[in-house]
Amino acid sequence: MISIKHINKSFQDGQHSKAILCNLNLSICRGERVALTGESGSGKSTLLHLLAAIENPDSGAIFVGDKDLATLTTSGADQYRREQLGIIFQNFNLIECLSVWDNICFPARLNGHVDKDYINRLIADLGLSSHLKKYPQNLSGGEQQRVAIARALAHKPDLILADEPTGNLDEKNSQKVAELLMRICETYHTTLLMVTHSHVLANQAQRHLHLRNGQINPAHVE
Repeated sequence: MISIKHINKSFQDGQHSKAILCNLNLSICRGERVALTGESGSGKSTLLHLLAAIENPDSGAIFVGDKDLATLTTSGADQYRREQLGIIFQNFNLIECLSVWDNICFPARLNGHVDKDYINRLIADLGLSSHLKKYPQNLSGGEQQRVAIARALAHKPDLILADEPTGNLDEKNSQKVAELLMRICETYHTTLLMVTHSHVLANQAQRHLHLRNGQINPAHVE
């Protein structure tokens, strides 16, 4: 499903170039549920951005399914994200002028397939049934995060990229969301790469990897 080969990525820090990912290699099978931990600034979010074709590596190759992300045009990258990805951002990125229901259904509508029964089950599982007519500004941070998670799952994507999916949730809701993500991925054979600081959450995945010094080092797999 995912094949990352010899990826390098640096950013400018003043007049100096700072290496974030260094000759990184990673393979993830279709349907596999993988958690990625690491210190702040270690490159976890950068790796998700590369897989989402939001950023490009300095060198190396990334394949998702049969797609070579380096060859995607701007419109091709948009289509790839719209059809194949479910992205859970740290900052939610909800559309303020849309209701909770319309935010959740938005990606499914873009793809021309809204499975209302499936979406209503997601909504119920995430405890959002009483909030559907509300707008994002009327929700708490935790509620907004659950809406963002439902939206990412609504169109049954092939790959879910989750950046701290339970970062604003209390322990009870974190557990609920973690169980839902794992169950959805297992049911639909969806691939999951989840960045998290929570070792409790990471240990629910099939594989727990650790990013350090720009590489996923087997010595730091937990």
